[in-house]
Amino acid sequence: MLVRENGVHSLIIEPVTSRDAGIYTCVASNRAGQNSFSLELIVAARDAHKPPVFLEKLQNTGVAEGYPVRLECRVSGSPPPQIFWKKENESLTYNTDRVSMHQDNYGYLCLLIQGTTKEDAGWYTVSAKNEAGIVSCTARLDIHAQWQQSHTPKTRKVRPSTSRYAALSDQGLDIKAAFMPEANPVHIQPALVESDDL
Repeated sequence: MLVRENGVHSLIIEPVTSRDAGIYTCVASNRAGQNSFSLELIVAARDAHKPPVFLEKLQNTGVAEGYPVRLECRVSGSPPPQIFWKKENESLTYNTDRVSMHQDNYGYLCLLIQGTTKEDAGWYTVSAKNEAGIVSCTARLDIHAQWQQSHTPKTRKVRPSTSRYAALSDQGLDIKAAFMPEANPVHIQPALVESDDL
């Protein structure tokens, strides 16, 4: 479209496409003569907008209470999407000493929880949003209680206390106590049972 306003002539191309690229020449002439100038129009390709998509989704995870855990995924999109984390209906908007959110230039996302507690269990959602769309994925985090195994001493058989070999204990035969019982009286431990089978 050609526009003339206050002695200014303009060529307006709207919308511009790659086919409009090229050399343009403006020619001005009157009875006294003619003049012209040329310029080149370069049309840069616009990046196509692509909605976010998960290349790797969050996975359901379980961990023993007190241990760290990582919830990880990978997302792509153009322009690069904004990332949002939620636990249940609560937004996770900033890092703390125990819970932190990480993101690199390759689309990898990570929610790191240090020293997990039972309260950390629940459903976690990560959302990615740009001008072309929004996408979300959800996974479950379970926190398992740590079981402490009780160490019950094994029952060992020893000869009756009337024998000088009653000094047989968990650590083996105490020679000094065996031959000098009056100097080192033997105290039978609960894990030791007298038996004549030896």
